[in-house]
Amino acid sequence: MLTKEQAGALVAKTLKFSSFPDCTVSISEEEVAYMRFANNGLTSSAVTLEHTVSVTSTRNFKTGGSSTTDLSDESLKATVRRSEEIAAFAPANPEYMEPLSRQKYPDYENWDESTAHARPAQMIGRVKSVISSAVAKKLIAAGYFERTTYTRAFANKRGNSGHQRGTDSRLATTIRNSLGTSSGWASHPSVRISEIDGPALAARAIDKCLRWSGKPIRLEPGKYTVVLEPTAVGDVVAAVGPSLSARSAEQGQSFLSKKGGGTLVGSKLFPEIVTLRTDPMDRRYPTSIWSTDALPSGPVTWIDKGVVKNLVYDRYWASQTGATATTAANYLVLEGGGATVADLVKATDRGLLVTRFWYIRSVNPQTIQLTGLTRDGLFLIEKGEITSPVMNLRFTESVVRILQNTAMVSESIRVRGAESTMIAPAIQAHDFIFTSISDAV
Repeated sequence: MLTKEQAGALVAKTLKFSSFPDCTVSISEEEVAYMRFANNGLTSSAVTLEHTVSVTSTRNFKTGGSSTTDLSDESLKATVRRSEEIAAFAPANPEYMEPLSRQKYPDYENWDESTAHARPAQMIGRVKSVISSAVAKKLIAAGYFERTTYTRAFANKRGNSGHQRGTDSRLATTIRNSLGTSSGWASHPSVRISEIDGPALAARAIDKCLRWSGKPIRLEPGKYTVVLEPTAVGDVVAAVGPSLSARSAEQGQSFLSKKGGGTLVGSKLFPEIVTLRTDPMDRRYPTSIWSTDALPSGPVTWIDKGVVKNLVYDRYWASQTGATATTAANYLVLEGGGATVADLVKATDRGLLVTRFWYIRSVNPQTIQLTGLTRDGLFLIEKGEITSPVMNLRFTESVVRILQNTAMVSESIRVRGAESTMIAPAIQAHDFIFTSISDAV
């Protein structure tokens, strides 16, 4: 991996090859150690190192971009030249904003030394514990374990530059019975690989698989009270981020647009237990110290106890409206409470417990209406107890409605599901809409 000094020197050298008035050079480097397993055995493992240098050149409001994975001087010169050639043919961008001059970025990195240097030899123990746990129950385990070390650096001709490094890791497993008629899933992402507990992860997935091993009952589509586990919540609530755009709201294209003009900032749209914020400095997951267009990242509360507090202003829209440009709505945290998933189940007279969703797609961006399928554990709740496995269902539901109908939340944890990563609690929500039945496991 490149050191801070090496990354800075590489970016600065590439910048000198530019002949345009504005040029930004960035480098992204990532080392990944991973292990795949299936049918209760290891299938592959490797360590990969990838680095990419990207160049963006602008003259007369016309921008071109190019990238390379070859760090030789000849390749870097050719990449700069290619970006300039593309700019010459590009249309002028009427919303172009000049690159920022020197900025002060947070002195912060989410870095763990043992994670940064972990190799398959240090990772195999956790994988073996998952497989051994499955074999002991006559079940079949498959999954993926990875750890990532990354470096990001950039510089432009206006004197602005940044550098950051970080680490991350994740172990995920799907455990099925020998007939393939039931499955359970669990995942644990962490900046610090030492926090990942293989036996505990396996126990969660096995519990789901065994609970679902009876013949799942068929429930008709309709509205149900649901207990969405944290991963299921993260899979859908992360979609709120792009919908917090001030431009979309002010142009009437968002659920935050007010009828007749304006926005719903200041309005109480959700229950008091709903607080959604951005926190790039949360130690639980990797982040970036700069946001869109190289703006310094910082904490922002978007929804505070149900009240919409802030919207995302990119630099162009801020310049048009007189507002202050803000960080993007990334690194979302949906605040939780003191309850557990078990507490939410106990408080549900009749409903469904959802482990996670997958194959999620947008239906109506303005209302954040999504569709997707339950997977790896759907259970009927009756009088506060889990009583039966249920055939998987397709949902078609607005995230806005889900949050408006939220009645309880558990403690928040970091999750990484099929579509996103964020910090989320489990929630109990009423009138969740399921639209069809899925025969798939």
